[in-house]
Amino acid sequence: MFGAQQGNASHTNGSQLRIGIVQARFNEDITNALFAACHSELLALGVSAKNIEHVTVPGALEVPLALQAMAERDDFDALIALGCIIRGETYHFELVANESGAGVTRIGLDHHLPIANAILTTENLEQAVARQTDKGRDAARVAVEMAHILDDLS
Repeated sequence: MFGAQQGNASHTNGSQLRIGIVQARFNEDITNALFAACHSELLALGVSAKNIEHVTVPGALEVPLALQAMAERDDFDALIALGCIIRGETYHFELVANESGAGVTRIGLDHHLPIANAILTTENLEQAVARQTDKGRDAARVAVEMAHILDDLS
């Protein structure tokens, strides 16, 4: 959100973390940019490249199933969902946005695993382009911070 105050994270060291990323290929130019920003930020936060697993799936509706498969392996400290849903002329936008979002949330709750949801839902391509870099970076930061927070709460 424009002008939102996110505060300062207290846990930004990702050096001991293993992170899984699921990227939807639909709207691939946007999702590739999301991934590039996310991956770069994970590295900047100290996550080792060898501790980042990246998989791609066809679209946003397939993201939760891949996240679930990763979560069931029980070897990740956090997961990241990347995708881009741009409103069209039909109800399909709402269906994909709602169902993918609910699926991502359910996987995190069912597996007690932080999942940073960076599946963009925008009105148009221009909004998606405007958000792709910041949201990719935000997802990396959220994943690292939440991995530490859940560890602290355990």
